[in-house]
Amino acid sequence: MTETAAPLVLIVDDDEAMRRSMAFLFASVGLDSESFAQADAFLDRLAAGAPMRPGALVLDVRMPGMSGLELQRILVERDFPLPIVIVTGHGDVPMAVAALKAGAHDFIEKPFKEQYLLDMVEGAIRLSRDRLAKVERRRSVVERLARLSKREREVLDGVLAGKPNKVVAFELDLSIKTIEAYRASVMTKMEAGSLAELARMVADAE
Repeated sequence: MTETAAPLVLIVDDDEAMRRSMAFLFASVGLDSESFAQADAFLDRLAAGAPMRPGALVLDVRMPGMSGLELQRILVERDFPLPIVIVTGHGDVPMAVAALKAGAHDFIEKPFKEQYLLDMVEGAIRLSRDRLAKVERRRSVVERLARLSKREREVLDGVLAGKPNKVVAFELDLSIKTIEAYRASVMTKMEAGSLAELARMVADAE
């Protein structure tokens, strides 16, 4: 699935009543959700390799075992694409601020207004669509780069370095016409309409 799939809100909170309440709230506005009582259970779900849908992760801070901040750190290291909305009790504000500094989308104190949570999640979903679109574009470019032959990649590197065809031809001990043919093949395989577009694609992939 891609960023065009139906949104999914992921909930990680050790409070069963809170999980049920949030799941009911999201269902009331047509949002699917999945709930987890512990961070480890959520990580197991990610490890299973289920396709990523646009959405948000609603994450409690204080939980038995792995805390919400520890889970967030792991997710940041793994380039987890969904925005994280921190939900915290009154005594956890300093920890929530730390989460924001680490890249959380926002944090909400318990008890919270339902509409405020919905607004935050809707904003996170919109952001997730952009992030997933970028991930998909990068994946597509990486696949195209992998289809290039060794010689095509050498020509590509020379072109992106700003070297004229005659310089690339000299360095690779090939004729200028051969370099031109390789260059045209690279543009076709990479599905690039211009050199500037090709440069942007490779920069995004790397």
